[in-house]
Amino acid sequence: MTDNHADHNRQQALAAADFIAKQIGSAPRVAILAGTGLGDMIDQLEVQAQIDYRQIPHFPAATVQSHAGRWVAGNLNGLPVAVLQGRFHIYEGHTPKAVAFPVRVLQALGVSTLIVTNASGGLNPYYATGDIMLIRDHINLTGANPLVGANEDLWGPRFPDMTAAYAPDLRTMAMAEARAADIALQQGVYVGLKGPSLETPAEMRFLRAIGADAVGLSTVTEVIAAVHGGMQVMGLSAITNMCTPDQPAPSDVDSIIDAARATAPVLGRLIGAVLTRLADGALASGAEDVQGAP
Repeated sequence: MTDNHADHNRQQALAAADFIAKQIGSAPRVAILAGTGLGDMIDQLEVQAQIDYRQIPHFPAATVQSHAGRWVAGNLNGLPVAVLQGRFHIYEGHTPKAVAFPVRVLQALGVSTLIVTNASGGLNPYYATGDIMLIRDHINLTGANPLVGANEDLWGPRFPDMTAAYAPDLRTMAMAEARAADIALQQGVYVGLKGPSLETPAEMRFLRAIGADAVGLSTVTEVIAAVHGGMQVMGLSAITNMCTPDQPAPSDVDSIIDAARATAPVLGRLIGAVLTRLADGALASGAEDVQGAP
C-alpha cells in the first residue's frame, strides 16, 4: 500500500509495524537490510512469512533492479529475524525520511540489532572484487540526513552521538566468526554518495584521500536513523568492482549485481554465524582492536 505522499512520521511507522506484526507472529529481535544483489543471502533462515512492500501501509516502493521489495520473517536457531529484501535510495527520488522509514518500522517492532549490507566499489588498493568489508565507520557525502527537521523525541535525541555508529561488540563478533570460518574479511570506512552516477577518476582520488576504503550509494541514511533509534548496527560491504583512478575501468549495474550475487553465499555464511551467536546470547562484552588495513 505505497503512499508516495507520506511524510513518513511516527504514526505511519506504528501503523506499518502493526500491520506487519499481525502477519509474522514473533516480533524480530534482529533485522537484515539487504543491498543490491544480496537479498537471498540467508538460506539458513526458517521462513515463516513474506510480505510484499506494496502491501505495507506507507512503505515506499522499491524500483531498483535486484531489490525484490519483500519483507521476510523467520527464525534462525530460535532467534526471530526480519530480512528486508531491497532498500530505498535518495537517487530514486525518495526523501531521506522515506529511505529511513523501514528502520523506523523496525524500531517500532522492537528490533535492537540491525545488520546492513551493500554492494560497493573498492577504493582501498589492498582490496579486490569479491572481498567483504566490515564497515568500521562511514562518511556521509549524500548531502542529506534523515534527522533534518523537527526531532521526534520518542525516536531518539536531537543530537545523536555517532562515534561508535557501527557497534564495536558486533564488529568483534564478526571478526571472530570470520576467522573461525576461514572467511577473509577486510575492515574499513564506507563513504555514501547520492548517485546514481558512478564516480569519476578525480572523485575516486578525492574519496581515497579523505580516508574512504569503499564507496556506495546507500547505507548511511539508514544507519543514522538506526543509531538515532538506539539500535546496535553492523555493516558489511560486498566489493563488486574496483575504483582505480589511474587505470579506470567502466562499470555497469549488471556486472555489479552479478559480482554481489557471487559474494552473497559467503556473506550469508558470515551473517548466519553472527546470528547464531546472537541466538546463543553470546554478544561480546568488550571490543578488541578492529582497525582496518592501510
